[in-house]
Amino acid sequence: MTIPHCLGPAVSNRPPSWTPPKGAWDTHFHVLGPQSRFPYAPDRKYSPPDAPLEVCMRMHDVLGIERGFVVHANTHGFDNTVDLDAVANSGGRYLAVVRLDATATRDKCKVMHLAGARGVRFAFNPQHGGSLDLAVFNHVMQCIEGLGWFVELHFDGAALPDLQSWIAKIPAPVVIDHFGRIDAGLGINHQAFRALSELAAYQHVWIKLTGADRISQLGPPYADIQPFAQRLVVIAADRLLWGSDWPHTGYFDADRMPQAGQLLDALCAFVPQPHLRDRILVDNPLRLIGNA
Repeated sequence: MTIPHCLGPAVSNRPPSWTPPKGAWDTHFHVLGPQSRFPYAPDRKYSPPDAPLEVCMRMHDVLGIERGFVVHANTHGFDNTVDLDAVANSGGRYLAVVRLDATATRDKCKVMHLAGARGVRFAFNPQHGGSLDLAVFNHVMQCIEGLGWFVELHFDGAALPDLQSWIAKIPAPVVIDHFGRIDAGLGINHQAFRALSELAAYQHVWIKLTGADRISQLGPPYADIQPFAQRLVVIAADRLLWGSDWPHTGYFDADRMPQAGQLLDALCAFVPQPHLRDRILVDNPLRLIGNA
């Protein structure tokens, strides 16, 4: 089977039209390759161009972002080497969110913790070929017990009503990716967003205001996502996070490819109050990892 090649990020970055606060975090981005050192998994759904650490760091410098989470991408399968290498060579800027399977052990997780891992991601959005294996999930939860890691979930928003009670009972901080991948066209009163809103009220549930470009039907400045973001701010301003989702994998249409600066401008529109943006960009990530 031929694996399609998706697009890479915009070659040039522009800064946002406002200045992010000192100590701002990008809590969702990927480092991909170079494939000569960190090969992609053979069962990947698409092949992005290399998006190496040095390019990522330049992008963050342009944006005014100081810290971040390198989030493991399914492109690299279950090999977390690329993420931990990025942490090791980031000069203290980055921490990692890894991906684990049934081969995980407590000792391996302790080693990854020392190398900068602070969360584990379960990506089971069918669009990317994922599925939730509860036996593996429970095994990994035992392996990370006591490390203080968070659990990051990426799923299809249509599954939210069925996942709601399970997520509410997970005995660890839970981070939900990309606005829960809700279908923005269905509106804020749709059952999927109602489930996300109810989960947002739980003190162990965090939500990433990432991937606005992926759920918007309008494109930049993603005005159709603003009502969803503002509802979440009312419910859980102290447990919202922002991320660029760079290098925006899985795009095949150049007209839809976002720029990270645009996404920061969208955050400014979603959250016009500077003190709340400071909380989302600086305070909340620190509290999530227990450093505040």
